[in-house]
Amino acid sequence: MTRGSRNLLEGAVTLLAGLALWLFTGDVEVPVVTPTKVGVVLMCVGGAQTVWGVYGLTRRST
Repeated sequence: MTRGSRNLLEGAVTLLAGLALWLFTGDVEVPVVTPTKVGVVLMCVGGAQTVWGVYGLTRRST
């Protein structure tokens, strides 16, 4: 597995986990952090990692 495909896979999983947190934990009360905000952060990180993986795959193939 190349670095670009690994980043793409990890980014997609992170993005989907963040989306699940954002969509389904709106009424959950946690003392320290809000799960919906953690979901937004995970979506941002996952999106950036996915873009980096796509960039790595396209750059390597040329």
